[in-house]
Amino acid sequence: MRLDVVTIFPEYLEPLNLSLVGKARARGQLDVRVHDLREWTHDRHNTVDDTPYGGGPGMVMKPEPWGEALDAVIASGDGEERPVVVVPTPGGEPFTQEMAVRLAERPWLVFTPARYEGIDRRVVEEYAREYELLEVSIGDYVLAGGEAPVLVMTEAIARLLPGVLGNAESHRDDSFAPGGMAGLLEGPVYTKPPVWRGRSIPEVLLSGHHGRIARWRRDEALRRTARNRPDLIAGRDPAAFDRDDRRILAELGWEVTAEGRFGRAPTAVEE
Repeated sequence: MRLDVVTIFPEYLEPLNLSLVGKARARGQLDVRVHDLREWTHDRHNTVDDTPYGGGPGMVMKPEPWGEALDAVIASGDGEERPVVVVPTPGGEPFTQEMAVRLAERPWLVFTPARYEGIDRRVVEEYAREYELLEVSIGDYVLAGGEAPVLVMTEAIARLLPGVLGNAESHRDDSFAPGGMAGLLEGPVYTKPPVWRGRSIPEVLLSGHHGRIARWRRDEALRRTARNRPDLIAGRDPAAFDRDDRRILAELGWEVTAEGRFGRAPTAVEE
């Protein structure tokens, strides 16, 4: 996979030389190219922003350097593959594990992390007309720029590439992974020693009984999801859960509603 990033802070992307992503780059599994947007400016101050039309606070990134930069980056391809242009923005589509899986299947991604109040909208419109373009948000909050989201998305995508993880099955049961835990959060994990500061690991993990261990992990995933992300259970089709799942959910206060979906059972106070 090839991944290009156009930014005014190339040094922000240095973590892409570390850990799994760095190793994938060294092995040639991931071709990461970071470009300084200011290389496509033509004034002595390397200006990349200007005041917004219509007034208002902040500055807006100018379309000219972005257009020249993206044209140059895209022209550097072999002409056979067309990139997916990924625009990190708080107003974009939520980045999910499902999206990471989809993007990991694409051969070329071009990221456009912005600063200030964002990029002149005409740039987005221009490249959405010619290429697949995704506006993507990593959460309901605002950062100083789009570089941190690029790091987040790159790591989530890169670990899904064939051969990047040492164990090809490692991401099968990830939280939110399609299949595996069926959209549940992953449960707790443990390693040696069996007792640490007086705390023992659950006995079932020492049993060697694969069926019981799998059931325990599933139960813990259900409990953690119900506690931390009840939205992942609410409204789900009961057919997605087996009899033991439904027993655990009932213990946690969930029931099948009149509409045939899962919902929280009313408490005594609510009744």
